[in-house]
Amino acid sequence: MIMKLRLSEMYGGFTLIILLLLMFFLQGCRLQPQAAHQGNPPVITIGKMVVVGFQPAITPGGESGPARSPITGAVFLAEPTTRIVADRLTGRLFGKLLDTKKYRLIPPGQARGVFSSIISSGSLLEDVEIAQKIGQTLSAESVLLGYTYRWKERAGTDYAVNHPASVAFDLYLIRALDGSVLWKGKFDKTQQSLSENLFDMGTFLKGKGKWMKAEELADLGLESFLSKFPKESGVRED
Repeated sequence: MIMKLRLSEMYGGFTLIILLLLMFFLQGCRLQPQAAHQGNPPVITIGKMVVVGFQPAITPGGESGPARSPITGAVFLAEPTTRIVADRLTGRLFGKLLDTKKYRLIPPGQARGVFSSIISSGSLLEDVEIAQKIGQTLSAESVLLGYTYRWKERAGTDYAVNHPASVAFDLYLIRALDGSVLWKGKFDKTQQSLSENLFDMGTFLKGKGKWMKAEELADLGLESFLSKFPKESGVRED
């Protein structure tokens, strides 16, 4: 069955608008994508930060199903995702961090070289330990890494789909000294029409009334993460 964004959903009558505004004010907290640390970003010592970026939680050839985060054990409904998807998401994350001009960053390329050396050495380390080792090798105080659990592209057009885009990923800021998790974010989203979920008006408006592609949906998650990402202690904001 093809789902369409009808004109009535895009513009609506007076009654629908009033209803949506009421839902928006009463249930505003539900309009945000799932992410950790709601409210103002905490102020912590980040120092020099290695952006490792994203790794596929399940690689191609693996089985779809529940998958646990290697860092916290949080469960996602996961499907195999490719290295290309993970690298693309990493690039967008790094670009957005650069645009803030608030952090001292070590790029994913340098992190990838250290990661490859650790893996090729045959060391049996947990993911947190690998993150620590990457940070320590590159003389960084913190490490930013995450996992892609689902990247399902929409099937259809801007205004009619057979199935919508669906993405899931998480992100962790880890202190290199002791492996403690300084911050975490989680995004798990399948776009819905307003007729299916009135509480999803935030996504509907940000998508300008269209069925978004997977990358556009993922951008909502990255923007949500960065709005809640920790501030560096000692950094003065203009």
